[in-house]
This record gives sequence, C-alpha cells and structure tokens, in this order.
Amino acid sequence: MKMEFYRPVDEILQRYIEGYYFISPGKNSEQLHYWTFPNNYFIVSVSRNIEIEAGSNKITVRPSRQENIVANFVSRYIAPIEVIIEGGINEITIYFKPLAINYFLDNAHKLFEQENAVDFNPFADFIPAMKQILLEDDRNLQRKSLEDYWISKLNPREPGLMERIISDIESGLKIEEIARNNNFSRQYLNRLFTRNVGKSPSEFYRIHRFRKAIAKQRDVRNLTELSYESLFYDQSHLIKDFKQLTNVNPYTFFKKVDTDSASIWLFI
Repeated sequence: MKMEFYRPVDEILQRYIEGYYFISPGKNSEQLHYWTFPNNYFIVSVSRNIEIEAGSNKITVRPSRQENIVANFVSRYIAPIEVIIEGGINEITIYFKPLAINYFLDNAHKLFEQENAVDFNPFADFIPAMKQILLEDDRNLQRKSLEDYWISKLNPREPGLMERIISDIESGLKIEEIARNNNFSRQYLNRLFTRNVGKSPSEFYRIHRFRKAIAKQRDVRNLTELSYESLFYDQSHLIKDFKQLTNVNPYTFFKKVDTDSASIWLFI
C-alpha cells in the first residue's frame, strides 16, 4: 500500500489543518500494521468499501465487497493505538489542529463526549463529497477538492480565550496559574477545556510535551538534554512518560520510529 502525506496548500486552511494523507492500494496489497501514538489533533478518516472493527486501543480495517463510505473520528487517545489494515484500501485521513474542529462544526463538543466513533457524518453533503474525492484518480484534483470542501465549511473567528489558554499550556505555564490568571477555578478550567478540546488541560500538556520531545530529539545530544529542552523534570520523568505513551522506552522508540516522517508510527 501507498501512503502520501500533504500539508494544506490553502494558506487559510493551514491555520486549522496540520495535514492529511491518502492511503491507496499501490502495486500490491500487503498488510499495513503499525502503532500510532497520542497527539492533540482531532483526526477524521474516510474510507471506501471497507469494514472497520474498533476495539480498546486497536483498529482493524478490512476491504469489503459492499459499496460504502465509512467515516470515523478520534478526538482523544492517551495510549498507543494498534492499527491493522488488511489489504489494499482507499482512505483519506485529516489532522485538525487543537480546537480547530470547532471552527467547522457548531456542535463539536458532542463529538468530544464520544472520544471516537465510526459514524462521522457532520454535513448533509459530507459522504457524497468524500466519495467523489475518493473516486478521483488525479491526486492534485483530490487535494484541491478536499481543501475546497473544508474551506466551504469554515466559520473563522478572531482568536479568543481558548486560543490563549492553549498557548499558555504549550508554553509550560502551570494549570493552576492559568486558572488564576483568568479568575477560574481549576475545576471550571478543566470543564471548559474538555468541552472545547476533548481532553483535560493536563492530558493536553502531557501529550504536547511528548510530541515536543520527539521533534527536538534530533537536535540534542542525549536524553538528559532532551528532557530539559522539552520541559520534563529530568530524564527519569521523560522515560516514564514515554513508556506510558508508547509502551516502550525512549531508546527503543527513537531507534525504531522514523521521527523525520510526517506520521510518527512504529511499524510491526
């Protein structure tokens, strides 16, 4: 199978979508088997003629003879997910940046309550539009159609409170301090954040710090330096988080995972 990752061409869309990838059968239909690791994106996948089986931290996708379009989403995961794709499929997966799905959907908070589901269908024209894109053979036309579709659903707003809170969390500001600066209780901040982002502020920060460490790893000399550059307390703290978020220690993770790739997957 063939996987191709792209950043949005549209400059406006770049503010809201980190990127998207296409999976296509390619010249052969070998199985694709990998672990994917927690991130703070809202992830939407759309596939044609498949069956999907979603269990606890495991997703299996199989080709189906039945003509269909299956769309699923993942809004929160804090442990690795094993993904098995059996045979050649056609799929589009989109990574919406934190908070961004709220600018496309009026009721995104209802999706966050589910965390994941295999019946994502937010607009009356969504499934027909995605089917047409999946049927298109020209990759450039596919990309243009996909980006045009999401631009047509965008309802942009000026940055507000939630954007400031996310910025504060990503900078390493303590949750208690963020709540105090906004005259909130920590409990209220947790409810507000979970409603708009789909996870608690502490979960968000832990995953952000983990992803920051992955991005910085190639520029540091050792794990001790990496831990301080990525806002961990020390090396043992970094190792503990990596084991919980990847099921392996960081030495194994960085040996087996191509961190230069757009998709940080551990292939099995």
